[in-house]
Amino acid sequence: MRIAIESGELDVIDRGSGEPILLHPSLGRSIVDFDHLVAALTNADFRCIAIDPRGIGASTGDLRELTMRDLAGDVLSVAYTLGIERFSAVGHAFGNRVMRTAATMAPDRVRAIALLGAGGRVPGEPEAREAVGRCFDMTLSEDERLAAIATAFFAPGNDPRVWLDGWYPTTKAAQQRALIDSDWRAWWFANQAPILVVQGLQDRTAPPANGRLLAEERQAPTSLVEIDGAGHALLPEQPEAVAVAVVRFLRAVVDRSN
Repeated sequence: MRIAIESGELDVIDRGSGEPILLHPSLGRSIVDFDHLVAALTNADFRCIAIDPRGIGASTGDLRELTMRDLAGDVLSVAYTLGIERFSAVGHAFGNRVMRTAATMAPDRVRAIALLGAGGRVPGEPEAREAVGRCFDMTLSEDERLAAIATAFFAPGNDPRVWLDGWYPTTKAAQQRALIDSDWRAWWFANQAPILVVQGLQDRTAPPANGRLLAEERQAPTSLVEIDGAGHALLPEQPEAVAVAVVRFLRAVVDRSN
């Protein structure tokens, strides 16, 4: 499905029925990463709308001077076009910052948010942060890129080869500029929506201390689930554990609202 935005079109998958969940992928990556989670959510009677951001896959749109509010506005535009007044949100890594921005911009639209690999306050290890950039460097050998992907995204012992493909360097650069130009205070707390934070205990890029800090500082309802054997990638590393945590959280949100 294609959804028109002001400067292009977004490629969106819309599966299942029930309470709507919008999903946004990680930095420079696509909704393919959500395949297992989308299946789990639709099996739990949720409607999943996963969004490929501008410049990812078949999605188009202006990447010049891109802001976090632009990306969050795209999420809200998808919901508006589909006639969805309120939705819950799932964001992986960079995507969770987009979803927190959307909740800040439109608190009446976002019912709850699940953050997967939430960073932003406690810096990652320098080696891991440097490795993120090399993941997108297509001039490197396969072995060099696999080493970078393992360092930046995967816990020791997990196979990074499942993420060898699916990187969009131009979009990554635009998204990264948008994040650098933003103020973390503008999106960190995500207004008053209930939040679930799912952190990998071996995450070197967005250390677990980020989730603990958010749970400690935030006044609105905030739950924290930490998963052993997972780094920043989370979704391909521990798909079942992530799915169980997210489904349980969103089901509780729906039950409380009924």
